[in-house]
Amino acid sequence: MYPISSRYLKPEQWAVTAMRAVSSWWSMLYLAGIALAMGFSPSTYHRANRSTTYRYIYASTWQILPWFTLLSTLLSLVLIRIVIITALSYGLSRYALEMVVRVLVLELIPLSAALFVALRAGLAFNSAGSPLSAAMAAQNSAQFEIAQLQLDLVPRVIASAFSVATLATVSGVIVLLLAYVNVYGLSPWGLLDYTRTVGRVFDPVVTIGFALKTLLFGLAVAVIPVAAILEAARRKVNLSSTLQPGATRLLFVLVLIEVGALAVKYI
Repeated sequence: MYPISSRYLKPEQWAVTAMRAVSSWWSMLYLAGIALAMGFSPSTYHRANRSTTYRYIYASTWQILPWFTLLSTLLSLVLIRIVIITALSYGLSRYALEMVVRVLVLELIPLSAALFVALRAGLAFNSAGSPLSAAMAAQNSAQFEIAQLQLDLVPRVIASAFSVATLATVSGVIVLLLAYVNVYGLSPWGLLDYTRTVGRVFDPVVTIGFALKTLLFGLAVAVIPVAAILEAARRKVNLSSTLQPGATRLLFVLVLIEVGALAVKYI
């Protein structure tokens, strides 16, 4: 018989591991609740917070907007051509435009924007100038004051939500223009049919769902790395070699939000 490897968890360790995972997820949800509560509190928006918010918006939006727009435009142009040519080959050309809008504008671009902002946030979290990183390096998480969360977490949530919404909106508008040119050319005679199709896709329910999904993406991008930093400080884990604290959990939550939105919309 082969000896049992020590890498496997013993039965008595299962409960400890499960409780640790539940505690970690609960801390993340609790932090998200604090962020939302502070975000709706008028006392949060004093001059220092506004200055921090503007700085985060500049770092997470304007610095990456040209590159994300260029990349999403090139990829979208390729995907639009693939969809249109495939639809023409199967005699489904009248559904090509609607498919482009539903797949690219409503689903792929917001998710790509969230991942792009998450990558930018991961670089910012490990920067030496981050107030949250400096505070966590100076004191234990048990001594971490709620005022520091108000000073740093709420601006991150606002900046992340704004960044995801801005990247998705700008790229979505460009994709809509590219879709029109690829389907109808430069002729203005397809404008009536085009606006009818786009308006049918963007009904009030879909528009509200799109806005809610974007808000959840921004909340996840801002909160999950902060929760990972706080948890690592509580357990005295070194994050110096980690590009994005909580990256696996962040990716899981983003995919979960996307799958949930698809389930609500189409099932």
